[in-house]
Amino acid sequence: MTEHFLSNKPIPSRERLIMALDVPSIPEAQTLVESLGDSVVFYKVGMELFMSGDYFGFIEWLKARDKKVFVDLKFFDIPATVGRAIRALSKKGVDLATIHGNDSIMQAAAAEKGDLKVLAVTALTSLDRGDLDDLGFQCDIKELVLSRAKRALSIGCDGIVSSGLEVPMIRAELDHKLLVITPGVRPVDNRDDDQKRVVSVEQAFQNGADYIVVGRPIRDAENPKSTAEKIQGQIASLF
Repeated sequence: MTEHFLSNKPIPSRERLIMALDVPSIPEAQTLVESLGDSVVFYKVGMELFMSGDYFGFIEWLKARDKKVFVDLKFFDIPATVGRAIRALSKKGVDLATIHGNDSIMQAAAAEKGDLKVLAVTALTSLDRGDLDDLGFQCDIKELVLSRAKRALSIGCDGIVSSGLEVPMIRAELDHKLLVITPGVRPVDNRDDDQKRVVSVEQAFQNGADYIVVGRPIRDAENPKSTAEKIQGQIASLF
């Protein structure tokens, strides 16, 4: 790819790395956060931690340490229920949250988000063409992602979650009007996991991501803090 779409948003460089806390328990998450220290500013807390204990107490624990929080629960229900859930979450000091679903779900979330930034999920990075066929989506995956991005923008969502492979198309069509968070980022080539549509750190940002989400490559590293700092160095070199 010759054209780059580097983010023009005023986001501090070290906040552009979001660490996914995909661990089984709150104590394990706390130990990991403490070991990473100031190498990570932003954390994603998802369903695994939601089921493991005091989820919102842990969010308060993170905020007390001046960390930013991305709640990745992909709210999907009838619009009124999603709207009320987003309204309640907006009072928790959370920075980002994901929703999933159709226009009416996005509208309900956008109406209740307050200062919380709501992100619409486009297509999970664990899905490939065969998976989408199985789910009944006959359109091209790029068309699906772009359609959902356009709808999210018109409805009032703040951003989207998208594989880095589709971000250049989104930037070319919609410029930098949406926040784009790219999961499935791998600092090195690693196919031994369930992410199928992955990109490198540099490629993700050159394609137009505002934030990247990295989990296992940091969590499972011999030295997680050193690995996080190496990624931070890659990001700083771009911005």
